[in-house]
Amino acid sequence: MDAETIKERIKLIESKRESLLKLMEQPNLGTLRIDVNQALEEMDILIDEFKQTFPDA
Repeated sequence: MDAETIKERIKLIESKRESLLKLMEQPNLGTLRIDVNQALEEMDILIDEFKQTFPDA
């Protein structure tokens, strides 16, 4: 996989992050809130690692 493909996929992941944030605002999420929160944390780690690897992106 080349760098451009990785950059495109990270941009797609970043765009999906907003959906998870909106989902976290739902009052009736119950225990699913834990999974959504975990997904957000993992996305943030992935995005941070990407920015460290490709600082010009």
